[in-house]
Amino acid sequence: MSGSNNRLGILLMCLTTLVFAAQDGLSRHLADEYNVYLVVMIRYWFFAAFVVAISLRRPGGLRAVVATRFPVLQVVRGALLALEIVVTVLAFTLLGLTETHAIFICYPLMIAALSGPVLGESVGWRRWSAIAIGLLGVLIILNPGGGVFSPVAAVPLLGALMFAVYGLLTRYVARGDSSAVSFFYTGTVGMVVMTAIGVWYWQPISGPDWLWMGTLCLSGVLGHWLLIKTYEMAEASAVQPFAYLQLPFAAGFGMVFFDETLRSNVAIGAAIVVGAGLFTLWRERHKG
Repeated sequence: MSGSNNRLGILLMCLTTLVFAAQDGLSRHLADEYNVYLVVMIRYWFFAAFVVAISLRRPGGLRAVVATRFPVLQVVRGALLALEIVVTVLAFTLLGLTETHAIFICYPLMIAALSGPVLGESVGWRRWSAIAIGLLGVLIILNPGGGVFSPVAAVPLLGALMFAVYGLLTRYVARGDSSAVSFFYTGTVGMVVMTAIGVWYWQPISGPDWLWMGTLCLSGVLGHWLLIKTYEMAEASAVQPFAYLQLPFAAGFGMVFFDETLRSNVAIGAAIVVGAGLFTLWRERHKG
């Protein structure tokens, strides 16, 4: 893959992290007023409508984007992302943006650990050592005996694991399906799953909050499309380090708009996790 494609992929990943961080802030704002299932369901209604609209304009229409080499995996990854969003938005309401992301940011290390069984990649002792160091960073963030360390800390950890598996599945299906196919299944499967859940939790939404909801829906469409295009455009090892930018972006939104604070153990632990993740990705690029 050419260097120019990698540079474009890096730019796309930076934009993706900024959009996702802004989306997380909007999600937290709305989830403070309405239940999480409702917020995610409405977002997916807009997302699915957009996906179908652009699919109809492509050569071959819906028939072309429905055709996939991995039907089961596409359904699984679409459902998994929708449920991961529910889990992570719930974590925002429990822990806030800053501390949720400080824990969630370990997902690239989970991708490294799972890349062997899922993608068939080799994971050497250096990468396993980095994963162990990253785990130490997570423990510092959780601060056993106080602070974040409580049952609710398991919520962003679960979200990170779900997102790691989603990322690996996205990379896997990209071997045979175009970004348009993956985009279609991301939107439509997520809409079906969230409607089946969220319709039971309907609440009336005030007029001003529909504006925030619409902005959230647009950011969701843009963010997921950018992520799919990023992995299609560039080598995963080239763009993955820049996924860590979502942590400072989200922390910034949390501190500016929600009066959150960044505790020292969270900052130190997050730095260790990011450092371990970057070392893992550096080894992946230079092994052999």
